Amino acid sequence: MEDILIRNGTVVDGTGAPAYAADVRVTGGMIAEVGPSLEPRGERVVDAAGCYVTPGFIESHTHYDGTMWWQPDLDPLPGYGATTMILGNCGFSTAPLHRYMPAQKEMIGIFSFFEDIPEGPFLQHLPWDWNTWSEYRASVERNVTVPLNYAAYVGHIAIRLAAMGVEAWDREATPEEIARMCELLDDALAAGALGMSDNLHDHDGQDRPVPTLKANDAEFAALFDVMERYPNCCYQVIVDTFMRMTGPADLERLAKLLGGRKIRVQIAGAVPTLDFQKAILPAMQESLRTMRESDVDIWPGFAHVSPTNVLSIVKSLIFAQSNDYVWHEVVMAEDHGEKARLLADLDWRARARKSWDENAWDHSPLKNPQALNLIDSENGTGPVNVTLKAYADERGLHRSDAMAEWILANGTRSTVHMAPFPKDEALTIELMRDPKTVGNISDAGAHLQMLCGGGENALLLTQYVREEGSLSIEEAVHVMTGKLAGHFNLNDRGVIAQGKRADIAVFDLAEVERREMEKAHDVPDGRGGHSWRFTRKAMPTRLTLVNGVPTFENGAYTGAKPGQFLSPAIQPLGNFAEAAE
Repeated sequence: MEDILIRNGTVVDGTGAPAYAADVRVTGGMIAEVGPSLEPRGERVVDAAGCYVTPGFIESHTHYDGTMWWQPDLDPLPGYGATTMILGNCGFSTAPLHRYMPAQKEMIGIFSFFEDIPEGPFLQHLPWDWNTWSEYRASVERNVTVPLNYAAYVGHIAIRLAAMGVEAWDREATPEEIARMCELLDDALAAGALGMSDNLHDHDGQDRPVPTLKANDAEFAALFDVMERYPNCCYQVIVDTFMRMTGPADLERLAKLLGGRKIRVQIAGAVPTLDFQKAILPAMQESLRTMRESDVDIWPGFAHVSPTNVLSIVKSLIFAQSNDYVWHEVVMAEDHGEKARLLADLDWRARARKSWDENAWDHSPLKNPQALNLIDSENGTGPVNVTLKAYADERGLHRSDAMAEWILANGTRSTVHMAPFPKDEALTIELMRDPKTVGNISDAGAHLQMLCGGGENALLLTQYVREEGSLSIEEAVHVMTGKLAGHFNLNDRGVIAQGKRADIAVFDLAEVERREMEKAHDVPDGRGGHSWRFTRKAMPTRLTLVNGVPTFENGAYTGAKPGQFLSPAIQPLGNFAEAAE
C-alpha cells in the first residue's frame, strides 16, 4: 500500500451535494484529507485535471458467489470504477449447506440453472469445507483474494435446503425445521451477513417452484423475528413481475408479514419499469405506497438497463423462463453433437413449434421474432445482422424452425440476441431520485453467455449524464455510491470525506463508454477445458482505488487484489438462544 495525493480534480462526494474542486489525500488506505491545494508530503501524486474524483461504485446486485473463486480478477469491474459488490442475492447463496451431498448438489444446481453458470467450476474450484455461513465466510477469507470489496446476504433457499434437505422443494417446514433455520440465520447475521435474501419469483428447469415458494407464513415470521434482533440488517427479495405476474399478491403478503417490524426491506421488481409490465404497475405502486405509510422501511430495487436476452443453447435459462421447456431440452443436452441432433430431429421440431405457439409467454423473446437479432455466428456462415422474423419469412419457416436452421448452419455456439425491452425512462429516473431505492442492479457475474452486468454502471455516466442530461453527475454518482452504502449500512465508505475508506474512482467523463460486448474463452468447464463468457473492455477509469490500493490504472487492471469481506454496521440485541427460550 502506498500513500497517494490526487490533485486538481473535481470531487463528487457521493452524497448528492454539488461538485467542487479539491485534492484528496490517501494515507494508509483511508481518506486523510480533502481540500484545495493540498501540498505533497512524499506521497505519489496523481494528476486528476479534467477528471471527476468520486467514491468507488457499488455493484448492488451480483452473483459472483461462485465465479469469484475461478475468476478472481472480476473482469471487467475494476475498469468500470467498481470497488464493492453485493453477493448472495435472490435467495441464492453458497452457504449454509446441508451435511449430505444430495442437498449440497441441489444448491449447486440452483446456481447453475438460475444464474447460467456451469456446474463444473463449482465442483472444481470451491472447497465446500463449510456447513454454516460463518464457516463459509472463514473459508472465503482464507482462500479468495479479489480486487473488489464484497458483502453478502445469506439466502433463504440455502437456509431451507440446509435445514430440510431435498424435501425443501416439496413441502412446508416442521416447527423443528423452522427452529433450525432460525439457528442458521442467526449464525449468518452474527458472522456479518448483510441480512437474508429471498425469492418469490423463480421456477427451475423442471418448472418446480423454488423452495422458498413452499414456505408458510409461520416460517417467514420466525425468520423475521431473528432479523429484528439485528438492527438495520436488510431483507432482500425478488418478486415476480416478469413471468407469472404474481408481484401484486407477493407485495400484499409481504405487507402483512413485515408490517410493524423494524427490518429494512429491498424488493427487486417492486416498481416494474418495462412496457409489458404496465398492467400490474398501478397495483404494485399502490402496495408500495401502503407499505411506506405503514412504516415499512421499503426500498424498491431497480435496474437502469432494460434486460437484454442472449439466447444461447450452451447455457441459458431464457427458454425455461419463457415457459418453453422443449428448447430447454437442447440447452440441457450434454454435448454439442446431441444439441445438433435435437435441432435437426423432426419430432423435436414439431414439439418446439407447439411450445412456442401455445406455451411461451406473449412478452417473451420466443413470441417476438422481430426483436431477435441473428448476430453472433460461430463459423461466419450467416446471414448476420438480420432479425429472426426476416430470416423465417424469407424461407417460409416457423420462427422456431428458422432459429434451429440458423444455429445448425452457423454452429451450436452461435447466439441470438434480443433487442432491449421497451422501458419507461421517466419512471426509471423517478426511481433514481427517490431517496429510498436501490439502483445499479446488474446481475454481474451471472448469465455468463447473456452478458448481464459488467459495465452497466457506465450508462449512468454516458446516457443519463453526458448524452441526455436527465441526471446530474452528482445524482448519478449518488445512485452508485453514498445512497447504496447507506442502504447496506456500509458506513465507512461510499463518500469522499476524511476518515472514510479510500475506495475511489477517478475518470474523465469525456472518455468513458459502455463498451461493446466480446467473448472471452476463459470459463473453466470442470473437465479440463474452457467455455466462454461475454465481457467488455474497460470504461475506462483513469484510476480505481480499493482500500487505497490501485486496482485499475494506465488503462489496465493492476493485478492487485485488496478486496475485503465487509460487514454492515449492526450489532445484535441479546442472545438468540435466550430469545428462543
